[in-house]
Amino acid sequence: MPNTIEIEVPRGLKGVVVTDTRLSDVRGLEGFYHYRQYSAIELAEQRTLEDVWHLMLVGELPDAAGRAAFLARTAALRPLPAALRQVLPALAASTAHGGPLAALGAALSVAAAGRGLRPLYDTEPAERLEDALFATALVPTVLTALHRLQRGEQPVEPRADLGYAANYLYMLTGEEPEPAKARAIEQYLISTVDHGFNASTFTARVIASTGADLVACLVGGLGALSGPLHGGAPSRALDTLDAIGTPDRIDGWIRQRVLAGERIMGFGHAVYRTEDPRSRMLRGVAESFGGELVELAVQVEARVEEILAELKPGRELHINVEFYAGVVMHLCGLPREMFTPTFAAARAIGWSANVLEQAADPKIIRPAARYAGPAAPQPLPMV
Repeated sequence: MPNTIEIEVPRGLKGVVVTDTRLSDVRGLEGFYHYRQYSAIELAEQRTLEDVWHLMLVGELPDAAGRAAFLARTAALRPLPAALRQVLPALAASTAHGGPLAALGAALSVAAAGRGLRPLYDTEPAERLEDALFATALVPTVLTALHRLQRGEQPVEPRADLGYAANYLYMLTGEEPEPAKARAIEQYLISTVDHGFNASTFTARVIASTGADLVACLVGGLGALSGPLHGGAPSRALDTLDAIGTPDRIDGWIRQRVLAGERIMGFGHAVYRTEDPRSRMLRGVAESFGGELVELAVQVEARVEEILAELKPGRELHINVEFYAGVVMHLCGLPREMFTPTFAAARAIGWSANVLEQAADPKIIRPAARYAGPAAPQPLPMV
């Protein structure tokens, strides 16, 4: 007989409620999600990233004066710390094959050690918030610096007069971006700040429950996000459009892969049974730019859903955020190796908010597993 009470749960903890949160919710049957009490899509359409950053970490939307103060506060945290600046070239060189995301965790750990981050268990809310602002403000600077170093270029110093998204593109390219492109990236970033208890957010909260420091939690989230079934999909969705190439190839290409049981990247979601609201918004952003790639994407979306409905009747398979996210980032000049890092830059804000919330309820997350191996105890074999 087991010596613990067993509770049957579905594989992957699908649908299992593990805690209460005041941060966000995803209503998969409605095709709606929100940050605190506000529609995430309305925030992306009407507010700045600084507003949403403030909302998630501080708990409320700022007014105009509060926005300016928060921008100044976080802009002061953007420059690379001296200790990190010294080691960043070596980190970039040693992780060139894996791209900026492969070195981001190590870089943040160096920065955290230099700052003297203490465990969440030993800190008060005000110190935790400062640590969260420090880490989330630094992420874009580190990512763009790593990208440039890996390309043999020098990092571009951040500008305090630019908002988060515009500064990100500026540090990436060395040129001040067109306002429309900066706004498009900002809308993408806002739309991906948080999305319920996804794999990376849950990972960050598990680590936070141990009382580790805030950056350790973010590094854990990064590890989960690096997987192709989570953060690695935007570039793969764009690869699909490249492989199809022209509208006349859509049906044959898609049918062949669906019948072979292959996954079509950019379609289907673990929660949504309707169109992903993030994709609906990003489709509009993409269409505002126009061009052959956008026209192809719209046609592919329509035909894939029709083919999936025909070949997989009863399954609600619609585009997810990755499909148009890749299109938008490409149109704004981001190279594909920066798609997932850009996702990480946004999600670090959501992870930090979740870490702060978890730290306020210091109960270690410790589920159980059912042993399914040979009966124990068995006699040890003779050597």
